[in-house]
Amino acid sequence: MSISIFYEDCLPGLSFDLGSTVVPKEQVLRFAAAFDPQPFHLDEDAGKASILGGLSASGWHTASMVMRLLVDQLLSRSSCQGSPGVKSLKWMKPVFPGDTLHAKADVLEKRTLLTKPHLGIVTFDLTAAKADGTPVMHQVIPILFGKRDTSEALNTR
Repeated sequence: MSISIFYEDCLPGLSFDLGSTVVPKEQVLRFAAAFDPQPFHLDEDAGKASILGGLSASGWHTASMVMRLLVDQLLSRSSCQGSPGVKSLKWMKPVFPGDTLHAKADVLEKRTLLTKPHLGIVTFDLTAAKADGTPVMHQVIPILFGKRDTSEALNTR
């Protein structure tokens, strides 16, 4: 896929629709067994007995599914150079097998790096919600993007 989104294209207020994904039960169980083996992520009865009210996806699984949407719909066609970390991450409601998650990324702010002027940091407000609009996760995440002018200059050498 060719690069079509650069630092210059990420204007504060711009919103990127990241699409949707369905949460399969088998994936919830596999992820939990490998990375977050708490009972309410592995067993339906334990999930029902928990504060979550049912077998639920790990918050880390939810974040991973949203990351996949972010990569597929935005980062894979951008000049993304990674991220220095996550400013905040909140899991607001449990995600259950069969739920459909929809995500979007809104540009909050951006700035050029003084020490690396060919890069800029774009800070996104990343949200995921269930099909009925119930928010399930919120992140504020800065992402490094290459600048268009620098990329074009490097390609002509």
